[in-house]
Parts: sequence; C-alpha cells; structure tokens
Amino acid sequence: MVLDIGFRLRELRRRKKMTQAQVAKRLELSKTVISGYENSTKTPSVEVLIQLSILYDVSADYLLGLDNREMLYIGGLNDHQRELLELLVTEMRGK
Repeated sequence: MVLDIGFRLRELRRRKKMTQAQVAKRLELSKTVISGYENSTKTPSVEVLIQLSILYDVSADYLLGLDNREMLYIGGLNDHQRELLELLVTEMRGK
C-alpha cells in the first residue's frame, strides 16, 4: 500500500500529540499551509521537508514514501543509553 506524504505527515503529527497550529508555529508557517501539506493539496519545499523530518524524527525518504522503515532518533542519549537501546533492539529481533 502506497501512502502519500500528507497521510504520513498527519499520522506523525498525531503521534507527537501536536496540533496543526503548533506545527505551523514551530516551522514559522501558517496553519493553512500545514493543512495543505496534510491534505496533499500543497507540496513542501525541500527546506520545509527537512524541517518536518527533524520535527518528526524521521527521514525525508520516509516522508516521501521512498523508505517505509521508521527511524528512531537517539540524539541526546549518552553512550550507555545507546548501548542499552542497541541491546534491547538486538534482543527484540532475536539475534
């Protein structure tokens, strides 16, 4: 099933428990523009696409539907926390 960018943007915003107005303020855009992105009536520029990927902690490829693997942003974790997370993921994958 191919998902459009608007669907992904809406779902990611909801996961972050943000309103369109909050996203708009964060990116210094209007709520109407964010709504247009989510309804696939407007297409974000490359610059906005990058800002959205950073805001939602996903790759631009994920937003564009080129890669269906969600990414987990681990910025801000210390080395010990990263090691623990890697062990957990390895355990969950059964490796």
